[in-house]
Amino acid sequence: QVQLVESGGGLVQAGGSLRLSCAASGRTFSSYTMGWFRQAPGKEREFVFAISWSGGSTSYANSVKGRFTISRNNAKNTVYLQMNSLKPEDTAVYYCAAAIEGTGWGKDTYWGQGTQVTVSS
Repeated sequence: QVQLVESGGGLVQAGGSLRLSCAASGRTFSSYTMGWFRQAPGKEREFVFAISWSGGSTSYANSVKGRFTISRNNAKNTVYLQMNSLKPEDTAVYYCAAAIEGTGWGKDTYWGQGTQVTVSS
């Protein structure tokens, strides 16, 4: 079992920044690919960013390219999502996810409870 707890969401004006954190507990954090997903009202959950267990590989959605970055600190069992130049369309509940490296985001993915990010225009 892996437990994930997100923090750092809130209300910010367009153009502003927020940093989300996800603290993990349970199994060996460094064995997992960590990711961020988001879900806006009336829309499906979508992939945002992911980082490999070593931190050496990342992937992201085109919609956040050049604005968001991801990082992790395996010693602190924490993954971060730095969000800059926020837009109203970034408004969503953001979820942290963990999956064993190489298995993808399938049925064995662990999810956090989500944190709300609201960007005002």
